[in-house]
Amino acid sequence: MTDDPRADGRRTITYVFPIYNEAGNIDLLHRTVTEVTNALTDRYDVTFIYVDDGSKDDSLAHLHAVADADPRVTVIELARNFGHQMAVTAGLDAADADAVIIMDSDMQDPPRVSLELVEKWEQGYEVVYAQRRSRQDSPFKKFTASAFYWFLRKVASIDIPPNTGDFRLVDRKVVDELRRFRERDRFLRGLVSSIGFRQTGVLFDRDERHAGVTGYPLSKMLRFAADGILGFSVAPLRLISRMGYLISFLSFLGILYVAGVKLFAPETAVPGWAFITVGMFFLGGIQISMLGVLGSYIGRTYAQSQGRPLYTVNSVRTGLRGPARTRLPENLVHGSYVP
Repeated sequence: MTDDPRADGRRTITYVFPIYNEAGNIDLLHRTVTEVTNALTDRYDVTFIYVDDGSKDDSLAHLHAVADADPRVTVIELARNFGHQMAVTAGLDAADADAVIIMDSDMQDPPRVSLELVEKWEQGYEVVYAQRRSRQDSPFKKFTASAFYWFLRKVASIDIPPNTGDFRLVDRKVVDELRRFRERDRFLRGLVSSIGFRQTGVLFDRDERHAGVTGYPLSKMLRFAADGILGFSVAPLRLISRMGYLISFLSFLGILYVAGVKLFAPETAVPGWAFITVGMFFLGGIQISMLGVLGSYIGRTYAQSQGRPLYTVNSVRTGLRGPARTRLPENLVHGSYVP
């Protein structure tokens, strides 16, 4: 818990919601979250930050309608679609609260579970993550998610809890630390695990999506999985070396076999041009794959070295300051957070 309480003795909790084409969910989401958080208003000041990640539907109009009705709502409009992790990052950069709760906006993360996260935070935990006990997803997605977390646990340099997403509560101290991490290929649940502090989980049953379609099709899921693996493990690089050793060993055995046939059974020797050609293509494919792995690491390094902002902001609508649109504070301009 924070060591810097508010002057009036009331601490603050901010909910951060990334929004991308969620027009069918926004009204129900805010209504549900408002009802749930009524149980907290006697002890905390609760605010909400919605980050529109370049939605192509009328999500932004719904968000402004919500802000008109609730002065606790802040709407951040990104200049284009930067991705889920960047939208969450923008919300964290803008949040000024003793605790921040990150939730998806598709109603699969039940808002009522956030009360359990707050209870754990009140017990002294700085990070409380919601861990899925069950999930209403397709068998393919369940299998791929399980396989990803299994592989990540095997190769990652940190311990990332399985069956967790970005649905979690983080203390102000953790948010301050996260703001120091400005890497472009972000895997926030890995960053939170790597930061440390006291962490615990709360089990919950994940609901079905209320409306709309997932923002993570297969291509984005694969990209996201690559961010998690490449960002927290050098196992692919070690695998390249081991594969090279294995191929060299098999090649050496092949040389011994060919030499043995030539010396001791030359009459059985058959010209193997087809075999040689297939072998060359096989080795060529392996070499190209190895170069691809190396290129992934080099590309990430190149993108990071450019020092470009993580996101750009079109406008900010802060209900507590009235209906006019304003810019982000100077230390949050264009995603270049300066502590």
